[in-house]
Amino acid sequence: MGDGGSGRNNAHELYKLKQRAVEYYRTNNVPQQLEDLLNSTFYLQPPDVYGHLANCFSKLAKPPTIYKVIGRIVLDGMGHQTLRVEIFCTVQNQVKSITSAVISSHLGVLETVMPEVVDQVELERNEAISVAVQWVNESMTELLEGLEPTQQEMADQLLANFFANKVQEDKESKELELSLEQPLFEGSVAPQSSPPSPPLPPKKKGQRGRKEVTPEKPIPPAEPPEPILHGSMAIGAVSLAVAKTCATLTNTPLYSKIASLKYKQESPRTLSLPLLMVTMLSCGKSSSGKLNLMKEVICIPHPGLTVQQGVTMLLEIQKQIIKIIDKPHTPKPETKKGHNGKKGSTRGKYEVTTGVFKNPSEMVDIYVDLINKFPSITALIDPVRKEDIEQWGSICNALGSRCNIIAGTASKSVPKLLEEQNVNIPKSSGLIIKHTNQTTISNLIEVTNLIESQKRIAILGSTEGESSDDSLADLAVGLGVRFLKLGGLSRGERMTKYNRLFTIEEELVQSGTLTPTAGQTFIDFSEEDQKAAEAFVTSLSSVSTGRAESDVTRFSIKSEAIK
Repeated sequence: MGDGGSGRNNAHELYKLKQRAVEYYRTNNVPQQLEDLLNSTFYLQPPDVYGHLANCFSKLAKPPTIYKVIGRIVLDGMGHQTLRVEIFCTVQNQVKSITSAVISSHLGVLETVMPEVVDQVELERNEAISVAVQWVNESMTELLEGLEPTQQEMADQLLANFFANKVQEDKESKELELSLEQPLFEGSVAPQSSPPSPPLPPKKKGQRGRKEVTPEKPIPPAEPPEPILHGSMAIGAVSLAVAKTCATLTNTPLYSKIASLKYKQESPRTLSLPLLMVTMLSCGKSSSGKLNLMKEVICIPHPGLTVQQGVTMLLEIQKQIIKIIDKPHTPKPETKKGHNGKKGSTRGKYEVTTGVFKNPSEMVDIYVDLINKFPSITALIDPVRKEDIEQWGSICNALGSRCNIIAGTASKSVPKLLEEQNVNIPKSSGLIIKHTNQTTISNLIEVTNLIESQKRIAILGSTEGESSDDSLADLAVGLGVRFLKLGGLSRGERMTKYNRLFTIEEELVQSGTLTPTAGQTFIDFSEEDQKAAEAFVTSLSSVSTGRAESDVTRFSIKSEAIK
């Protein structure tokens, strides 16, 4: 009896278990999916049955989600510390490392040889990177866990909100420090102002004085650098890592993923490659109190060449330049005409040749003469300081129709451009944008759209402390920028990006989606200014007409009231 009761209980438990299994599989639509899959497999009869079934089952699996994000300190191409972000995802119930991204620090390589300054910048860079690693390891997993890597816009919004909170925390912390320090200065004595300088003695009658010098126009003060919060590079690095993760999991090239985000479609029909800006000579020197006329000589291959053909041609040019430089030459004796025979302050002036200084207004004429003599020069990058706003406008009006005037260091950061929604300060043909600090992939897409909407040229540039991450080439193609500025044809971390461009070009040719790169175009600023003036006059006329109609309406209404 006892054994019989136990058997019935076991049978009942087994029945209940089967019922639960049936319900579980029915809820997940397993029987129907299996039937359809087995029927299709029978008709296809693939050579590798289980491989085919595995592929089909993988399509039925839940989409991968982010499991954790890890930050590490690595070295960039200059041997400086930088940030590497690695993303792990849950894929078909297994945790896997998918990809990583490296972003360089915003602090560039100094040209100065002052060791104390170099040490100070090195300390600041290392501190910024340490904070970035801390942000990634302590907060990013919690922030992004469970998110699908395909949700780039959502990931970027979460990162932007996180950064905004950090900025607010930093602001409150500084305000608190200031309030704590305030009582210390309340009882202190205000510093006494220095006595006024004695007046100059009057010139005696008949005394021959020096020739009066016309005072020069005051030099615009240098703009303060944009504040950068330590740790901000974590935002840009994680955003790039999410995009690369999505590309890897969907077996899609990163450039195609970026383009689909920009153009709001699954896969763009055609893509074009950017024109390369390749540094042939680095000729700038740093000296306190001096501004340099020329820092780099850059070559741009003809638009009709492939990337590989263009780079091959530039390598040959580079060899010839090196031969010329290496030739022994006799230095010319220095003459006293070095300072143009004039003495005075060189502050805010540009040293066009050794010992010859020109003010910003004179630089406009120099550039006009230069382009007249060498019409093959098609771009000037940072021809004057960003503070010389008037001269930027003068150079654009004089040369913009035959030469691109590009703002590099004179351009604002991507977040600042998006905040102001204006890319025309200073006036230029285009801007060099960089992926660094808190700039997300969504920010890059937004800023390139902004630049294009204002009929300007977008140039993607690399930071000075480069890494071996070749994503910059994919970003340039996906964003559809006009130029890509990577530097010279040397150093491994640069060549990986050039090689990546070769690969992208081959893939686009094979898929038939490569659009030939258009020839160079320039902006006629005088025509643009004329159209803007006409639009302004039209708007004033419409406002005046509107006011007149309003007055008539008010008069008629008043007349009705009187009646």
